[in-house]
Amino acid sequence: MKYGSTLVRVVAAASIAVVAGGLASCSSTPEVKDSASIKGTTIRVTLANHVWTESIKGLIPEFEKETGAKVEITQLAEDQLSDQYNVKLNAGTDEIDVMMYRPLQEGKLFADNGYLADLTDLAKGDKEWDWSDFQKGPADLTTYDGDIVGVPLITERTVLYYRKDLLEKAGLEVPKTLDELQAAAAKIHEQNPDVAGYIGRTGKAAAVTQFSAFLYSFGGQWIAKDGSSAIGSDEARAAYEYYGKLIRDNTSATVNPEMSWPEAFAVFQQGKAAFIADADSLYKNMTDPTQSTVSDSVGFATFPAGPDGSKPYNVASWALGMNESSTHKDAAWQFIKWATSKQTTLKMSELGVSGARTSVWSDPKGTSGYPAELVEAIKENGANGVGQDRPLVFQVAQAREIVGDPIVVAIAGGDVSAAVDAADKSFGEFLKTDSE
Repeated sequence: MKYGSTLVRVVAAASIAVVAGGLASCSSTPEVKDSASIKGTTIRVTLANHVWTESIKGLIPEFEKETGAKVEITQLAEDQLSDQYNVKLNAGTDEIDVMMYRPLQEGKLFADNGYLADLTDLAKGDKEWDWSDFQKGPADLTTYDGDIVGVPLITERTVLYYRKDLLEKAGLEVPKTLDELQAAAAKIHEQNPDVAGYIGRTGKAAAVTQFSAFLYSFGGQWIAKDGSSAIGSDEARAAYEYYGKLIRDNTSATVNPEMSWPEAFAVFQQGKAAFIADADSLYKNMTDPTQSTVSDSVGFATFPAGPDGSKPYNVASWALGMNESSTHKDAAWQFIKWATSKQTTLKMSELGVSGARTSVWSDPKGTSGYPAELVEAIKENGANGVGQDRPLVFQVAQAREIVGDPIVVAIAGGDVSAAVDAADKSFGEFLKTDSE
């Protein structure tokens, strides 16, 4: 593999909250090929506390029965997981065979440090397992320098949540473009002064992920092809301006400058907003009548097109990788292959876990538990999606603070041009030292 620096870096801890459907037990699992070769092997798997983990645990006994292997699970909260990886992987441990990791947060770090084994030949060589079935955005995110280093598990995309009743009252169609979104938000707010036309994340770091869809759709990027900052481009400046105005100009309320998704969602859930673009994995927060007062009138749509088209993010929030230092790589791959197979991914989808395989989103069994309108939005957003929702760097948290600053200034109605200039300079300097 083409690894760069192997310097020790502290793994940053950040989480993406996901509300998923109820869990259920399954009595069967897909047949595992070549199982005889791993009989008697103990596969040590480290997993995060997550709905995917709870779901897969119910299927593992059948995998063990089919293969004769034993799966030994270590399950940790995200902060504990990061701490353990930071210590053990840096020490070259062989006590971990398979690891659940966050491609957006630590994928570049792990790959560059040589922690993740190269799965390219294994993944592309198994036609039945079918690497090409994985959506491009998540697959790109688990690929480093052209090598496949992980397999996507959990995905999410930007979806436009909207109030059907408010659009009907205003005589409006669902916005297809960002210009139409701005116009619809303005008209609905004018008709309903106590309702924000649009609500969104406002916190400096928290807003970065959702702002990314606006950035890409305006034709902007975080990082230029030569590795320099791209947030000073005309396209990025227009995206910052647009996002700030969309929130600032379409509300009569004082905007909370520190909203992440729970606070922004709460405004919508309480019937105080017409639109919000955020992660589709969180949709049950809107449709659950015990949480949302507008559950019966929530609609879902593809992300509106900007000057450069509709380019929401489509990311893998979690993936499975193989420890490069594992002494049981054959068995580790058998587990990864089984856990991410078409059959297992379909079962997980039926349990409410959003996977990365295109075939599952086309299978009525896999989508039966989702609102039909959401499924269509997921398909289109998945096809158009960009495989990152933040700058892919080593020090992710610091980068988000820098590029998120103009978002806050724009929402507050400040000097966006000056804020972008300052952030562009800071981000450029950051990028020069990020890998040191």
